[in-house]
Amino acid sequence: MAILFKSLKLIQGDSILAPQDYVFDGGILRPLEGEDEKFDEVVDVSNWLASEGWIDLRCGVGEPGFEYQETFESLGESLKYSGFTQAVIMPNTEPTIQSKNEVEFVKNKVKDFLTNIHIQGAVTKDTKGDDLTEILDINHHGVNIFGDGVVPVSNSDRMMKVLQYLQKFDGILFDQSYDPLLSIFGQMHEGYTSTALGMKGIPNLSEEVAIQKNIEILRYTGGNLHIQTVSTAKGVDAIRKAKADGLNISADVSIYQLLFSDEDLINYDSNLKVIPPFRGANDREAIIEGLKDGTIDAIVSNHQPKDFDSKHMEFDLAAFGMSGLQTFLPALVKLEKVLGWPLLIQKITSGPAKVIKDESKRLSAVTLFDPNEEWSFDKKSNKSLSENSPFFNQRLTGRVKAVINKGKFVRLDD
Repeated sequence: MAILFKSLKLIQGDSILAPQDYVFDGGILRPLEGEDEKFDEVVDVSNWLASEGWIDLRCGVGEPGFEYQETFESLGESLKYSGFTQAVIMPNTEPTIQSKNEVEFVKNKVKDFLTNIHIQGAVTKDTKGDDLTEILDINHHGVNIFGDGVVPVSNSDRMMKVLQYLQKFDGILFDQSYDPLLSIFGQMHEGYTSTALGMKGIPNLSEEVAIQKNIEILRYTGGNLHIQTVSTAKGVDAIRKAKADGLNISADVSIYQLLFSDEDLINYDSNLKVIPPFRGANDREAIIEGLKDGTIDAIVSNHQPKDFDSKHMEFDLAAFGMSGLQTFLPALVKLEKVLGWPLLIQKITSGPAKVIKDESKRLSAVTLFDPNEEWSFDKKSNKSLSENSPFFNQRLTGRVKAVINKGKFVRLDD
């Protein structure tokens, strides 16, 4: 099936290419080659932008164990309508994704997704940080990405052994690096606002100590380490220096870390209670600089769906986490004036692709979107089972219009 896209503006490299006609044929998007070509459908996309398919390196799911928060079916729909053609799901389910049985269960659930799913296998049993999982056996079933998801690998001995084991098959360790003891009982960023609100704070030190420690372990063992959801200026600087030293290290940041600060929690909105917490203005500026100079390789949704009851209670009792898939493009729109479309797109395409060593054929997966279309994020449009977003029941700008992946062209503007 050949489809002609009229006047499409494609984002590639450091620029937005001039409007041009493109054809989707044979499973890839290519420039129109001749006027005598025949098409099954013609689509006017003069108001749209397009890029290679988007990749999310950090996404949570509820099933099995927490189906009331997110099933695989609802996750698949959320990813599709959010424009992601690839996503890494975390292992924090019940049971944990930690053996070939859970891996095969997930594979069976996601095999018909429009989005390609990469599984992050747990490295410690039940992500408790003690006994290691059967890492080599899980790898034999196609898993190359490992980590304990929302739980940091804080045990230094486990961190060292995992980095050594993963070198047997060129695997990569994903870690949300922070010291849980320095963060214990913390509810938000430690600073003036936490003091004013009477909340126990989570200091920058909890992240900075963990990142520096893990970098030194990586320096000792070798291997491949990806640090997730960096939130502090010193954390960014430590990663920058580690890259300059030639260590095999990469990093990402949650998109909402770029939109909020700790001062936004002044009204005790539990939808803004996340880990790592929203930091101060200096940290946000350092993250933006880290994105610009290549220290931070990717922007992630950090999609963590939570049920109503776990969020709508006293702030200090509410669960951490924010739903972040369908609001991802509207968040990009908010950041576009600061970072520009080419750089933002790099952080959700070529950047994460390099992290997971994806070598897919160029433009075999494409995300098409309208950065100016307004829509309502509400119960009707929400594809997730959870509503834990500060943007819920709001008018948002930026809508994914279509996705090309697995040889299919799927319209989403219904």
